[in-house]
Amino acid sequence: MSQRLHLVFGGELTDPQSTQFRDTDNIHIVGIFPNYETAFAAWKAEAQRTVDSAHTRYFIAHLHRLRDEKREVSPTEELGG
Repeated sequence: MSQRLHLVFGGELTDPQSTQFRDTDNIHIVGIFPNYETAFAAWKAEAQRTVDSAHTRYFIAHLHRLRDEKREVSPTEELGG
């Protein structure tokens, strides 16, 4: 069974209606989590912590979707050699 890793990250957006970060150097990486449930709990905690900042948003990225397990080598692995 493959791992289903999830990345939780967020920060200040240029506009509350967009997903463009104001300063990518200041993106807050909450962490990488082994399943959606723990990632959701971390996302929810950060979202609640920053509820008073309309420009701050947190996201869950499904890292396991970036890798095609059915292929022998993913496109990013091909770049390394």
